[in-house]
Amino acid sequence: MKAFVITAPGEASVQDVAPPVAGPGQVVVDVARVGVCGTDVEFFTGEMQYLHDGKARYPMRIGHEWAGTVTALGAGVDRRWLGRRVTGDTMLGCGVCRRCLRGLQHVCEFRFEVGILGGFPGALAEQLAVPATSLFELPDTVDDVLGALVEPGGNALRSVRGAALEPGDRALVLGAGTIGLLIALFARQQGAEVHVMGRSARSLDYARSLGFDGVWTDADLPESPFDAVIDASNAAALPARALDLVEPGKRVVYVGLAGSPSLIDTRTLALKDVTAVGILSASPGLRGTIDLYASGAVDPRPLVAATVGLSGVREILAGHRPAGAGLGPKLHVDPRLA
Repeated sequence: MKAFVITAPGEASVQDVAPPVAGPGQVVVDVARVGVCGTDVEFFTGEMQYLHDGKARYPMRIGHEWAGTVTALGAGVDRRWLGRRVTGDTMLGCGVCRRCLRGLQHVCEFRFEVGILGGFPGALAEQLAVPATSLFELPDTVDDVLGALVEPGGNALRSVRGAALEPGDRALVLGAGTIGLLIALFARQQGAEVHVMGRSARSLDYARSLGFDGVWTDADLPESPFDAVIDASNAAALPARALDLVEPGKRVVYVGLAGSPSLIDTRTLALKDVTAVGILSASPGLRGTIDLYASGAVDPRPLVAATVGLSGVREILAGHRPAGAGLGPKLHVDPRLA
């Protein structure tokens, strides 16, 4: 089968690889749609910390935001999965440690991460093998585009839940990329007054087109009280800025990661009586995200600017947007395309 393979920083191609075989407890999925995210870009450039920590190594097959159809079952898998449209959890815990047994498999010390950690092959391929226990069935109202937006949506939904927003609260989202805009959509659905702060003119113009209550740069951000500030950026200075901007007694949520240490002053945290929440993964938010997509309460499909085949992935990772792409921040891949 065809798969996208990164062999070294800046070096990648579509290769013929052996198709996956469903081992005990696994299924094989025919992949229909995959999202490309910032983590994938960092693996391509060589900046991803897992590479430097020895937790990932080349060659590697990336892709962890996906949707497809189950076409083969391994031993012990319920036959009801055959032919079902699904997406899956990125975080694959060992299943037997203290954290896994308490429902925290996404922080299992021994976990694999699909297309990210431990050499587990990712979804930028025609087929993918994953444990049946990681699957989430997609209803008919969640198409392949939405299915591949479940994983980033899970991170966004968890961020909004972490902010403990109530109707009428004023929320500020730092970062106008995919995660930031998904957070803004979920926060608006919960009745919050939503403001977004970003940098580039393109991303800010696009955020304005989605009708949020305010879209700002740091320079023109109004001096308003914010009941929650959610940092979905990769800027090292913004975690501290989030703490400065949030109202006393309220919450800051950190879901974005900078490439260098991002420091906050815990004296400010304590003296403002602020609760800080960190979000690592989508895992606990996947089911809720599917439900909100299925009901139509949140529809993030306009965020997808273009869809390419596997042959177009390298250019995307190198920072080039496909010809004719819209203004949205998310780019998708359909491995079935030429």
